[in-house]
Amino acid sequence: MLRQMLKGFRWSVLPVPGRLIAVAFFVFLFIFPLITQHPFYVRMLTYASIFTIFAVSWDLLSGYTGLVNFGHALFFGVAAYTSALLYKYLGWQPWATIPLSMVAAVAAGVVTCFPALRLRGPYLSLLTLAFPLMLLGVVMALKDITGGEYGIPMLPSIASTRVGEYYICLLVMTVSVLIMWKLTDAGSKYVRTGLIFHAIREDEIAARATGINTMKYKLLAFAVGGLFAGIAGALYVHVRGLVAPSSTLGLTISFQAVIWVIFGGIVSIYGGVIGVYTLYPLVYLSLGIQGFFTSLYEALPKTSALAPLRAILQFLERLADFPMLVLAAIVIVILLFMPEGIGVWLRSKIERECPRCKLTNVAWRRECRACSASLR
Repeated sequence: MLRQMLKGFRWSVLPVPGRLIAVAFFVFLFIFPLITQHPFYVRMLTYASIFTIFAVSWDLLSGYTGLVNFGHALFFGVAAYTSALLYKYLGWQPWATIPLSMVAAVAAGVVTCFPALRLRGPYLSLLTLAFPLMLLGVVMALKDITGGEYGIPMLPSIASTRVGEYYICLLVMTVSVLIMWKLTDAGSKYVRTGLIFHAIREDEIAARATGINTMKYKLLAFAVGGLFAGIAGALYVHVRGLVAPSSTLGLTISFQAVIWVIFGGIVSIYGGVIGVYTLYPLVYLSLGIQGFFTSLYEALPKTSALAPLRAILQFLERLADFPMLVLAAIVIVILLFMPEGIGVWLRSKIERECPRCKLTNVAWRRECRACSASLR
């Protein structure tokens, strides 16, 4: 068994730069607490793991099937409030509330899917956008139960230490991403959902004409997307220790998933991972960057010669107050010069597919490593 695994690693991973980088990246994440256990950075990467699950689940639902969902925060919020309410009123711990929260998120996905099946294009997007707003209204109306705008504080943690939380979220993220990657893999010999999702996105009428029950697979996409978004929502509130409507049901939550996936590369699974681990730390570190610019500004002598430098530092300090503005500017640049996403663009530079056997090779090879066909 070990020999077969090593052989598969040598044949399928080592010659493919993208896979090798992915393996190295995940190895780095698993050894990160051995490098530093600074609470600020451990918490940052813990949140990044959670939001990676959320972003990739949006890509599975909207990217692969074409059912653009602008209300993905619904599943996130349903799971978050389900877990918090079960703890508040029944005293259940996370090991019991999180699985039930996942069931609630799947149910929300199924309920959302039925009216959505009748709509397409922008009408579907607007309908999905309305669902988290409706739930937000319910949460605010039942403030005696849900806590209203203040939410429910003092939720139990999923581990006794921050490093423990980090590893739990990282393991869940790794397994979740692998499952979603397998479900969307069009070349899989055993799981055919990926090929069918692609067919629905490209031409639903043609897919239906070939005998595919597109309604069933749309329902499956909503259920699976809701499941993994629910995992992210339940983990998030227990890591944060608080559930609040602004952080679980706000429009920003849904649009952040869209931004992360588009930045990294839609319809790729790894695009969501790249997007979150690139953009989320920028937003999270904005407070530290602001303090750095402030300290430099205060340390500079107040002389006329340094006035331009002081003005630049003051501008950067104020800009750090609006990380989403900087984030939007970065995404606009990516869309202009790399419309398929930075992850897909980088992959196209370092990998090349053989036109004969469809095997992935290093971009600078002249011949395919399997069939020796010309790659030029």
